[in-house]
Amino acid sequence: MAPAGGASDSDLRALRPSGRRALKVGRGAEAPPFLVMDVIAAANARAAALPAGAPGILRMEVGQPGTGAPKGAAEAAIRALRAGAPMGYTEAFGLPTLRARIARHYAERYGVAVAPGRIAVTVGASGAFPLAFLAGFDAGDAIAMAAPFYPPYANILTALGMRPQILPCDATTRFQPSIAMLEALDPRPAGLIIASPCNPAGTMLAPAEIAAIAAWCDANGVRLISDEIYHGLTWGTVAESTAAAVSSSAIIVNSFSKYWSMTGWRIGWLVLPEDLVRPVERLAQNMFISAPHVAQVAAEAAMDCVEELEANKAVYARSRARLLDGLPKAGIDRIAAADGAFYLWCDIGALSNDSVDFSARLLAEAGIAATTGLDFDPGRGARFLRLSYCGDEAAMAEAPARIARFLGR
Repeated sequence: MAPAGGASDSDLRALRPSGRRALKVGRGAEAPPFLVMDVIAAANARAAALPAGAPGILRMEVGQPGTGAPKGAAEAAIRALRAGAPMGYTEAFGLPTLRARIARHYAERYGVAVAPGRIAVTVGASGAFPLAFLAGFDAGDAIAMAAPFYPPYANILTALGMRPQILPCDATTRFQPSIAMLEALDPRPAGLIIASPCNPAGTMLAPAEIAAIAAWCDANGVRLISDEIYHGLTWGTVAESTAAAVSSSAIIVNSFSKYWSMTGWRIGWLVLPEDLVRPVERLAQNMFISAPHVAQVAAEAAMDCVEELEANKAVYARSRARLLDGLPKAGIDRIAAADGAFYLWCDIGALSNDSVDFSARLLAEAGIAATTGLDFDPGRGARFLRLSYCGDEAAMAEAPARIARFLGR
């Protein structure tokens, strides 16, 4: 028997051999990796090791615009800093002027009235998703999404104890979910994530399809989350439509990272249904306090830099056209309809059934950084590759010739 106040034999055994109890590792640590980040690291290492004068690495692995923030955004940030503004905490949902400007964006672009009080400025779209998931769902809930999908959807849900419910999609549904797929779900999920344009396939849902999906969700008690971060980057094949126009219960996610070219500024936003405004605000107060003040100032100014942003978009359009013409000639000829965003989802099954190895060799032998499809579709992604075309225009123009040489064409 242990002396009063002392440790029992079992307690002592638990302390051996290190003298410490084993520390718990939380379930959230089991979240899968975001593989593209590993590709970035490998490409950086490869670039650093290149001898002087060697051809550089073509960066096609990540959705990061080759341009920086619009000049007007940077100048607004500089003015604010030089004025000696404290740049302290803002309200949890962001600067009132920025929220009002985002509301005006919905009126001007979509003809939809969105009250500024329903808008939450977030630490990028990446900070928006945990807020939306925690406010809208409980641990154990199933949230459906089409595959291929943006990996952090599933990884964040997994870390939060929720269950991604995968809807395998392919070219026959343009890599988007359908009402027939949703009707086949039994039991119904707690939520559904859609993305139009989607990452990685770049395909879009037509406005009538978004409206039908929103109506199905409302009728079945399913919370709709619409990822709209690639809005503004569409190529005229399908009309751009926001779920905010057809559903008062949907959660809309958007970001300044893509069209506005402000990835590192970490600014995004949510359009919230009325029932989630205060719950999300409480979560944001505790988890983030607020998005960076100076980045909010820059983001507000960026929304008026239309001429520069449209010039950036024209560069992406030219790169897209060159790749869609050149890649089939180089040997990659099965490419998803690229309605929007700045990615090409390439079926390389005729060339390889191991896209991890294929992308590694593409980097080592051709100097092209690309992302394995396994990041976006663990079940079928071994035969797919994602190529981003938002980088330097000259580099994108060079890619087909390098790929042709790599494939011996």
